[in-house]
This record gives sequence, structure tokens and C-alpha cells, in this order.
Amino acid sequence: MADSAAVTYSAGDQAEGRFDRLIGNSATLEFVLEQVEQVAPTDSTVLIEGETGTGKELIAHAIHNASQRCGSAFIKLNCAAIPLDLLESDLFGHEKGAFTGAIAQKIGRFEMADKGTLFLDEVGDIPPALQPKLLLVLQEQEFERLGSGRTHKVDVRLVAATNRDLVKMVARGQFRSDLYYRLNVFPIFLPSLRERREDIPALVTHFVKQFSHRMGKEVDSISPETMAAFQWYSWPGNIRELQNMVERAVILSHDGMLHNPLHNNQRTGPAWEDSDPALILETLEEAGWVVGGPRGAAAKLGLKRTTLLAKMKRLGISRPISQEGTEMVDMAREIIC
Repeated sequence: MADSAAVTYSAGDQAEGRFDRLIGNSATLEFVLEQVEQVAPTDSTVLIEGETGTGKELIAHAIHNASQRCGSAFIKLNCAAIPLDLLESDLFGHEKGAFTGAIAQKIGRFEMADKGTLFLDEVGDIPPALQPKLLLVLQEQEFERLGSGRTHKVDVRLVAATNRDLVKMVARGQFRSDLYYRLNVFPIFLPSLRERREDIPALVTHFVKQFSHRMGKEVDSISPETMAAFQWYSWPGNIRELQNMVERAVILSHDGMLHNPLHNNQRTGPAWEDSDPALILETLEEAGWVVGGPRGAAAKLGLKRTTLLAKMKRLGISRPISQEGTEMVDMAREIIC
């Protein structure tokens, strides 16, 4: 699944409901939506950057829906999901007999998106040999189908997205600098879920309603321990991972309450083995060095009390008993970091 269900924002009356699929009220997300509002009415190319699962496709949809092209097609293509030898045909189309297997004429995505918006996801995966052709169509708004000498003019607004560092790829010679500058007219960076934890309760509530309705289950409450665990888990897969975890929790629910599924997450163990000890220290301090209970550090980190105690012992983390002890913890954090 692409980013199509990765982010949701409840903007109320903002932008006349154009962002009604986006849920959250953090300052970081509001800043992103302000950028969308600014760039949407233009025809400028937009480059959306961010980790996997942060909702890049939904932001692209929001740009299209808030633009003057909203009545025309929104066409998308995941450049990483198409075999390299077929990507050019998918973008520009081909004529019958253009290559082995081309038994009929095919219209490409640029042609489909004429007068509308083309969303190229994972644009960093476009092979170097194809990058000049993409640059040309962005500059001239024209292209040729494979196997044809006829030039086709189009009017397409391009929105691209990537989870790669294109600047580093340019430095390594893996991505054309002129194409990067053409794509990077208006960059929008999507924050990770770790950077907008205040949005997690609203997201969890939304996904619980979504999946309980879909499954025909009554899940009308969320335990404080579960919500705390959701808020303090690191979410390497971002909102898509949160969505999947809530779906799992709804499936496992049997008493009308959403319980913490992170204890049974097979990925949690290996992930926590490599977790940042500084995060454990920070969480312990925020919890007043209370390990167990609904407000304890274990619940905030999505761990069992015994599991956190074992990790603290292995990492040599213990509660400071004096100011000197606090200073020792600060020194340990400096060494760890």
C-alpha cells in the first residue's frame, strides 16, 4: 500500500473541507497545510519529502484538490513499483509494435494527466537513463510515445515524492542535478510521527472507528496504558505502521476496549534491542522514574514492566538517589549520545 491511507487530518472548516482526510492539530502538520494552501493555486512543481508512511500521497491529493485542476484527473505512479524496462512506457506510452510484447497502443501517465495533476511517488527510483526524458517533458511539456516520432503536447502539473535524500544522490551522480532543481521548485517536508506525537490520540481514535465499523465490532474505549504506549513508541513505519497496529488491536479486541498490541509485536523486540538508551532515560525522567503502572515509563515505551527493568539492568540504568546521581545520569547520557 502506498501512502494513500497514511495520514488523516481533521481541519474542520479550514480550506473549506479540502483537507478533511487529514487528521491532527500539531504545529508541524499545520505548517505543512499552510504550505499546501500557498502552492496549490499555482501550477508550480512540488517535491514532497519524508519518511515512508508519513502520508505523501494524501498531501499530493490535497494539493490537487485545492488547485484549479481539481475537476480534472489526478494520476499517480509509484516509480519504485514498476520494472525499469516498463517505466518509460508507463510514463510516456507506446505505439503498437514499439517493442516485443507491445501488441497495442498504450497511453502513458502524462497523457492521462493532461489538464490535471500527475503524482510521481518514489521519484528517486527513476533510473538515470530515463531522467533526461522526464526533464524534457517538465521543461517543454511535450514528449513522444515509444515507437513514435510524433510529439505530444500536454498541460500537466507535477507533484513528486521521495523518501530518499536527493541531494546526496546528486552528489554521488545517481540523480541529475538539473532534474532535481526542476523538481525542487516548492519543497514540502513531512515530519515523522515521532515529531508530531500530539497527533497520535486523534489518529488512533480515527483508525479505531474506521476498523471497528469495517469489522462490525464494538470497540468504544481505549485503555490509558494503550494510548500511552502508542504515544511513546518510536513508530519507524510512521502513520502507516500506526494504522496497521490499530487494525491488529481491533481484531484482537473482545471486550469493547482497545488493548495494547505492542507487547505482541514481533518487530518490537528486535527494534528495542537497538533502541536509543537516551530515549529510555528521557522517558524514565518524564515519568518520575516510575517504571510500572498506567503512567509509568514502561507503558509510555510500550513495554512490559519486567522487560523495561531487564533493559535498564543490561544498560546499567538506575534511578539517581541524589544530585550527584543526577549528574551521573547526565554524564551517561553524554557518553551514550
